[in-house]
Amino acid sequence: MEKLRETLRVKKERAILVAAIRRGRGRDDADNLQELTALAQSAGAIVVDRFQQKVNRINPATYIGKGKANQLAERVTRFDADVIIFDNDLSPAQIRELEEIVKIKVLDRSELILDIFATRAKTRQARLQVSLAQLEYTYPRLAKMWSHLDTVAAAGGTAAGAVGGIGTRGTGEQQLEIDRRLVNKRITELKRELEIIDKRRIREIDARKAMFKVCIVGYTNAGKSTLLNKLTNADVFVEDRLFATLDTRTKKWKPDRGVEILLSDTVGFVKNLPHQLVASFKATLEEAVNADLLLHIIDASNEDAQKQINSVNKVLAEIGCKGVPVIEVLNKVDALKDISNLEILQTLYPDAVSISAKTGMDLDSLANVVMQKYKGNDVLLHVSSKQSNGKVQSFLRAHGTIIDEQYEDGFVNIEARLGKNQLPELKKLRPHKLKVMNT
Repeated sequence: MEKLRETLRVKKERAILVAAIRRGRGRDDADNLQELTALAQSAGAIVVDRFQQKVNRINPATYIGKGKANQLAERVTRFDADVIIFDNDLSPAQIRELEEIVKIKVLDRSELILDIFATRAKTRQARLQVSLAQLEYTYPRLAKMWSHLDTVAAAGGTAAGAVGGIGTRGTGEQQLEIDRRLVNKRITELKRELEIIDKRRIREIDARKAMFKVCIVGYTNAGKSTLLNKLTNADVFVEDRLFATLDTRTKKWKPDRGVEILLSDTVGFVKNLPHQLVASFKATLEEAVNADLLLHIIDASNEDAQKQINSVNKVLAEIGCKGVPVIEVLNKVDALKDISNLEILQTLYPDAVSISAKTGMDLDSLANVVMQKYKGNDVLLHVSSKQSNGKVQSFLRAHGTIIDEQYEDGFVNIEARLGKNQLPELKKLRPHKLKVMNT
């Protein structure tokens, strides 16, 4: 295994990145290749060239036009490239036509992201989810995939992950053995296996209904896992790369004395996340749908933070999180290069909490804001309880504000303010009388 890893390190593919931008779409040309570079490097590629073109319309044959495709072929020779990666989504016909011209493998953005997910998947559920997404994406592109794999097979590659490099890992190699007629059968099998796992996850979520649930969401590499580790000592894998975490981790967090809530980390989002991934990871993302509160972690040090926020909000809406309360958390304030970026975000999101998950800066402020949501709006209560029932008095002192307290005939009559969401917990302690004065 160690020898295989060493081989993979040595045989990094040399990639040319391509972005075709429709005219009149602002400065997206620079942004596209910046993120595509990070994605390609996360997949293990060495970026040797970047190629951008503004187009009035998409060429149906080659996407960028025959002349630009021929220029790409020249760059392939000049830079000794192994793969061309488009920031756009291409049709199977466009990929085949381009490969005829450039004579090397051509990938689009979705295929690159799927490949990264394939290399990151560790648990059985994540592997099944990625396999399903890859098969559903590649089904109409099987002829193109076959040509990739045939070329690799001729070179004698056999090891999983090392065979075809970027775009052919995970499910890719299996397609040498699965003909077109069996792909649908495999998709059905994967869905059946995932359905069994999904039902178990739903049961787990149902079993936790009594507890307050907070889910961490955000753009990939925004610092979600770092925050989970800092708040709960979870020891979740953290690395400064895109999609380092694919599996949901749930840990107990105590933001205040006597309070215990469930805190979950989720897979990171990215711009134009392939809808196949969103669909296949739906069960994993159920943590966000069923949460009582979302912590939207934002990398405040990133110049494109607002675009990342929009991408996250788009996915949240797609999976059905509308109506779930959200706290925006401006992370990485310790890494700011320009304070004006943070000031703009604070103006746009005046209720946001600014923190550094890495250093622990202002995590107390975050805990206080979460506690406000946990408690809900304060209500005025009149509570009567037997003096022997000390749990009621202790609970009100720990979680509320005592306004008045009178002792009479073995009972204690208390006027207090308490968070509305904590009324069910108070009722479980069985006070003699409980009257809510306002809501």
